[in-house]
Amino acid sequence: MICVDAADPAATPPQTAKLLNLPNSLTVLRLAIVPLFAYLLLADGGLGDAGRYWATLAFAVAIITDRYDGMIARRTNQVTEFGKLADPIADKALTGTALIGLSILGFLPWWVTGAILVREVGVTLLRFWVIRDGVIASSRGGKLKTVVQALAIGLYILPITGLMASARFWVMAAALVLTLITGVDYVYRALTLRRTSARAMAAATARRAAGPSGASGARTDTAA
Repeated sequence: MICVDAADPAATPPQTAKLLNLPNSLTVLRLAIVPLFAYLLLADGGLGDAGRYWATLAFAVAIITDRYDGMIARRTNQVTEFGKLADPIADKALTGTALIGLSILGFLPWWVTGAILVREVGVTLLRFWVIRDGVIASSRGGKLKTVVQALAIGLYILPITGLMASARFWVMAAALVLTLITGVDYVYRALTLRRTSARAMAAATARRAAGPSGASGARTDTAA
């Protein structure tokens, strides 16, 4: 998922807004760019410089839409259920297409693609798992991961040689390390939120209020 915006769209509290609005339009545009980007990247087996330059441009445009759709939605109170669902899907579609395409072309090892995608999909599932409990604020590491990951992918898409080609290896290595570290951090914070949220505390209070008598009553009913 590549998302440069600080906040997590999937964890934003529901708002009343029209389905057809600018943020949602940007998200749909990003989804529409994905197949075009894939075609440009894979055209001529990735050997055509023109196709890869155009693929880089398409990738950059998609990144820009990702930067602004969530920000505009929150600042203008246009957050919708569709946006909360479609935004992370669009992110993963773009990231996954880029990484898988680069691995198909032999530019990026498959194990790197697999590690990043497992993390990104796992974090997306966690977002929806804790959405009723509250918001997990983006960490500085998460923001840095997003930027470095986008930069690394962009450098691998570009038909570059020499020093820049060597540098992109280290940028991708940094992106991979940040991706895994922030993924572990996200799991920890998600589990903590599930235990300490207002909803979890209310449920715990209700269980304590029931006490042994409630449990005993439940056993008696079952026995009967």
